[in-house]
Amino acid sequence: MRKTSRRSFLAAAVLGTAACRKDAGARLSLTGEEARTLDAICDVLIPADQDPGAAAAGAVVFIDRQLAGPYRRHLRAYREGLARTDSLSRKMFAKPLDQLAGEQRLRVVTSLEQGARPFFEMVLAHTMQGFYGSPRHGGNRDYASWRMLRVPASPVRGRITYDLRQGKGS
Repeated sequence: MRKTSRRSFLAAAVLGTAACRKDAGARLSLTGEEARTLDAICDVLIPADQDPGAAAAGAVVFIDRQLAGPYRRHLRAYREGLARTDSLSRKMFAKPLDQLAGEQRLRVVTSLEQGARPFFEMVLAHTMQGFYGSPRHGGNRDYASWRMLRVPASPVRGRITYDLRQGKGS
């Protein structure tokens, strides 16, 4: 009988738990339904044309990561706002937002803008941050917005990989 290492056991347990979740995925804060609703909102706010829109550029990944960290205080507002959006979509068109066509999505998001202004403005601001920000934070996948604007990708700033003092007889 082969002995299982602790590392292998923990990896299997984590993978097994994730596979059992209804909305299995790499999200940190949002449920699958919340992520799909937010993705549909982002798709309306910055739609794709000849260039990728916010949804394709990973704005939801950015927002999800931030809700697990610096934006944690907004998680409740997101949960309530996304539930309200889903409810509004079902009331207007008998379907969740992510299952609606473009014009119907626009109508739901326009109603959201008028009826839940603070939530709408927060999502709009975070969507723009995810779309235009640095890809290292989870959004702007493949530098989508920077390529659209013809802005060169900036190097990731961080630690210098060598010691500048070497050879100076420190």
